[in-house]
Amino acid sequence: MTTPDVLSALLEQARGGPARPAVEDLDRSLDYGHLVDEVAGCAAGLAERGVGVGDRVALHLPNSVDFVVTALAALWRGALFVPLAVTDPEARLAGIVADCDPVLVVTNTPDERHPSVPGSPPGPPWVQLSELVASGAEAPHPGPVPPSERVAYAIYTSGTTGAPKGVLIGTGAFAAAVGSTVEALGLDGSARALCVSPFHFDGSFATLFPTLYVGGSVVIRPRESLLFPRTFFNAVLREDITLTGFSPSYLKLLLASGQMDRLRGSTLRRLAVGGEASSAADIAAVWEAVPDLRVFNRYGPTETTIAVTNVELTPAMIAGGTVPIGRPHPGVTFHLVDDRGAIVDDAGCTGELYIGGVQLMTGYWGAPELTAQVMVRDVVPGQTLYRTGDVVYLDDDGNYVYVERVDRVIKRHGVRISLLELSDVVQTLDGASAAACVLFDNEGAVGIAAFVVTDGSISTLELRARARSHLPDTMIPDRIELVDELPLTRSGKLDERRLLGRLGLAPPRSTGGGRATTLSA
Repeated sequence: MTTPDVLSALLEQARGGPARPAVEDLDRSLDYGHLVDEVAGCAAGLAERGVGVGDRVALHLPNSVDFVVTALAALWRGALFVPLAVTDPEARLAGIVADCDPVLVVTNTPDERHPSVPGSPPGPPWVQLSELVASGAEAPHPGPVPPSERVAYAIYTSGTTGAPKGVLIGTGAFAAAVGSTVEALGLDGSARALCVSPFHFDGSFATLFPTLYVGGSVVIRPRESLLFPRTFFNAVLREDITLTGFSPSYLKLLLASGQMDRLRGSTLRRLAVGGEASSAADIAAVWEAVPDLRVFNRYGPTETTIAVTNVELTPAMIAGGTVPIGRPHPGVTFHLVDDRGAIVDDAGCTGELYIGGVQLMTGYWGAPELTAQVMVRDVVPGQTLYRTGDVVYLDDDGNYVYVERVDRVIKRHGVRISLLELSDVVQTLDGASAAACVLFDNEGAVGIAAFVVTDGSISTLELRARARSHLPDTMIPDRIELVDELPLTRSGKLDERRLLGRLGLAPPRSTGGGRATTLSA
């Protein structure tokens, strides 16, 4: 059976229960009936501005009801929405707008400066959402564009090259990802979800859209306020939240606050983590504080639509110190490839992961050559696969386990070092509460810097001594720095550049890593 597209599922929920609460932020709350009314009015406003099928609508909006309404209105018109980070520097913002060339940019910032690339032609108009909705209220409301396979949204991601590129996600891939998330997490109309991740990061869609898909209720709080753990815990407790999801780096922030046990006995039932590799020690710490919380680990590059795997974790699964990423969603295929280009299918053998199936991106906007580099057709006959650059293996239970990025597993003196594994070891040292190991340019060689949050009872020298008692000399970090916190990027991931910057260090010119050759078991 074909999975309904996201907008059609929402409209069906509104027909079945228009008075049910749908989405709220600190400024306003909409039930399903009023949400659809606002979406229809906004879609009419987009139509008045000339937005049609296949056009781009850029959203310069924070996490808010406004974002939800405008994104759905773009889908209503058959257009694709392009989330912009409201915290992005002006030059990056202007570059993304120039690249995606939207019909208009929707904002709710009254004094928006409309950044542009110097020397470029005039950009698209920036339209206040209030004006858009007002013009739509006076215009006939056209019905939704009939569901068909087209592009639903574009997410701009820097990837490993540092240059922003627009990942185009089709309506079918979007629906498949959302539908699989609903099934994997067991969601229904009773779900009450707290959105934590920023909406310009597609990881946020794993909370937002599946909840609306099943007729649940979405609670939105300002992203900046949620960087204070107390705000997160207060929101969960006061709003009777049953579901939330975020990155492992944000989980470290919550654990470091020492407040996790506030969730014991709360309404929170499901926690989904994804976007980065999860630490077994952190997952265990969650259960120590909240024993009955169901924890799901999810994995998926942006190019494969939100997430392509899921697993509900158990203490037995992580007892060995690794956290599996689970099994592929229905309609998604995994293929592990060694350095010779051969398929690796034996349990325990590592290889670079290639992904195929229904959740693949359409391509990168305006970059066919770049698309061809990662969407390959020479690995499995008759299949297009996305080359992830991630090293994984299949465990004895049939779950895949993420090892590390191909270019972030290094060898020093013949010893393979995974930054994820090293961070886990450093974090478990007495006196340490959180740690992150980052590669840096060490006079042309690849160095390792460990940034450690402590309980205040240990010095750098003492920490290094304790590390020597747990690690061989080849794995001791070149630099150890005590920090008050592990900063996050705008997408909720570890901000490695900011950490390196405080030491005056630069990222490595080359990690020295290859493909899966050094990792084969």
